[in-house]
Amino acid sequence: MSLPALHDLEVSIPGIRIDTDPETLKMYARDQGPVQELIDPLAVVWAESVADVQETLRWASRTGTAVVPRGAGTGVSGGAHATRNCIILSLEKMNRILDIRPGDELAVVEAGVVNADLNDAVTPYGLMYAPDPASYKISTIGGNVATNAGGLRCAKYGVTRDSVLALDVVLADGTLIHTGHQSFKGVAGYDLTGLFTGSEGTLGIVVGVTVRLRYLPSDVRTVAAFFPDFRTAAAGVLAVGAARVQPSIMELLDGATMAALDGAHGSDLGSRGGALLLIQTDGFGAEAEAAAVRAVLTELGGTVSSEGSEEAERLLELRRHSRGDDVEHEIRVGEDVAVPRSQLVHYVAELERMAADHRVQLKVVAHAGDGNLHPTFWIASEEGAGGVERLNAALDESITIALRMGGTITGEHGVGQFKLRWLPQEQQAEVLALQQQIKAVFDPAGILNPGKAIPEV
Repeated sequence: MSLPALHDLEVSIPGIRIDTDPETLKMYARDQGPVQELIDPLAVVWAESVADVQETLRWASRTGTAVVPRGAGTGVSGGAHATRNCIILSLEKMNRILDIRPGDELAVVEAGVVNADLNDAVTPYGLMYAPDPASYKISTIGGNVATNAGGLRCAKYGVTRDSVLALDVVLADGTLIHTGHQSFKGVAGYDLTGLFTGSEGTLGIVVGVTVRLRYLPSDVRTVAAFFPDFRTAAAGVLAVGAARVQPSIMELLDGATMAALDGAHGSDLGSRGGALLLIQTDGFGAEAEAAAVRAVLTELGGTVSSEGSEEAERLLELRRHSRGDDVEHEIRVGEDVAVPRSQLVHYVAELERMAADHRVQLKVVAHAGDGNLHPTFWIASEEGAGGVERLNAALDESITIALRMGGTITGEHGVGQFKLRWLPQEQQAEVLALQQQIKAVFDPAGILNPGKAIPEV
């Protein structure tokens, strides 16, 4: 793309910020996912209004320029990585909460609104926005919609799709459409709202979201159960389900994760057991449900404590940090598989086996309430090409085994760039072809986030 073409965009949108500084380009070239090939975008464009997004896409359609939409860049599957000859279209400045309607239990927000900021705004009304990914303090609602993000509360309240009522979306040619409704129920026509949610910016760019709000729970109880090993803790998940208790949060941390947290935050989790099952109940029956959980987990051999609010918040915050930071002398890759809950114990055993077989390190955290696991495999950087080969073999096997157990390659992070190579293992050729046809309807020139979410034709 030539500089005159960028100048044409500046003329089309007076006052819009366009940056081609090399440092800025590098900063916006990737999200937090693994990088296969680092490519700098041609420019970063910051939209401040729906009209900015529309005009940018009209320009992109005229010039054949690829557009990669971006929120806060917290994705971990490469969904916001720059691709060749693209611009990054940042929506982070579109951060207004447009409407809060407590009586209807909904809010209308722009795509750049931060998840935590929305919750702060609705808390005074006794309401909450339920989806709470670990990055909730910095991730945007638009980004959450793009990947259909989950979070700790998904065990009871579901993922982002379960809290999205309507969307405002700008299509590839700049057309603005509105999908969905402001009522909780509505089945008119095809569910385009559901289609756009989780589409990773490949069908259109979400600029506005109408979300369903939930009641803030009247009471909350947190139960921490420490077990000698990870498999027994995983069995505790099934035991709680057999007791017919529906926790709002049900998180599982293995010994390696607890050791890493202890080293980073000065906690003492590792001294209390080899694995931690962290369960939170909420609502008017929170105490009764917590009592049932404590009884079940004690019978299973867990060391069970009922934590007060301060300790509960500390444990939850530690869990949110459990993915960990990159370590300079290590090569780490985190996964996002989900299996049926009945297979949870078996899959945990398989992860431990494959880590030993491939001689790689392993730590695992899980949204255990819905069978979504985040295993992280790593090797020392000094192991070189041989270590990377073993690491990739472990990753491949973790996917193969999860699919064999009836699972999926991604529970909440999206396919992005990183998981494209595994998608054909999960979806038959006819399904992939149908998705490519859908992509062509919405984006015939292929300018919207190319190379993400589905294989290109």
